[in-house]
Amino acid sequence: MPKFDRGVSALCWAYNEEQLIGEFLTRMNELLNRTVEDYEIVVVDDCSTDRTNEIVRELKKEIPQIKLFRNPVNMNVGLSSQRAIRNATKEFLFWQTVDWSYDISLLRIFLEFLNSYDIVAGVRRSPVKVADNLAVVKPILGLLKLFGIKHLTKRSDTVSKAIVSVINYSLIRTLFNMPLSDYQNVVFYPTRLIQSIKFESKSSFSNPEALLKCYWKGCSIVEVPISFLPRKSGTAKGTRPRAIFNSVSDILVLWFRWIVLGKREKTGKGYVKRLNPEEWEVL
Repeated sequence: MPKFDRGVSALCWAYNEEQLIGEFLTRMNELLNRTVEDYEIVVVDDCSTDRTNEIVRELKKEIPQIKLFRNPVNMNVGLSSQRAIRNATKEFLFWQTVDWSYDISLLRIFLEFLNSYDIVAGVRRSPVKVADNLAVVKPILGLLKLFGIKHLTKRSDTVSKAIVSVINYSLIRTLFNMPLSDYQNVVFYPTRLIQSIKFESKSSFSNPEALLKCYWKGCSIVEVPISFLPRKSGTAKGTRPRAIFNSVSDILVLWFRWIVLGKREKTGKGYVKRLNPEEWEVL
């Protein structure tokens, strides 16, 4: 395929990632350079105490597309991601974790879907399919499949992290009833659309919050296969107890505000084209 002819912002945020940040930025630049005509790489340094900031500054001399922003204090993933979104300037944007946790080798194809859908959302596994039509039995069987060992080992690099991920997914799906197969993955947005979102969360719930609010705006969302890749070095911060507590707190508080109290925009529902594994060769 020819290069994508519209501007794309690639976003990332990092805290003490000196082992990975240089390789990440070089890899991202190479991928975008062969895939997109016009791009930028927005980096938010979350007040790192190691050489992360220094490494990014040095790479900026070789890769002028890098835009670096440093938080004055450690703000964690939610607020860092929101700052990256605010500073994106190209027509479309997406993000990738510094440990390259998601397989975006089909980036050019994912970008092409933006010509037909408002949002392209990654899914790290095929949707759970339950054949039983009984209203009571179906959700129970679905939950058992979610916690099945085959599913868990494909979802993350450790079973414990996969369980946290599945619980997070189940909680959001149950409380907000948005029919997506994944809420914490790579997502592609029109920049103006996601910049119009007024974020109320401060944790990693920011990603599901944006999807929810766009869905409530009536946006169309298509799911694409973006598999999980194990971290090779450094330390993951997303499953630390404090991060989990902050995310669950945001979920419950905002569910009460939006659903129970009804303090959200009165809009319709969007459309989700769910992932059909039979349509893809790579999953």
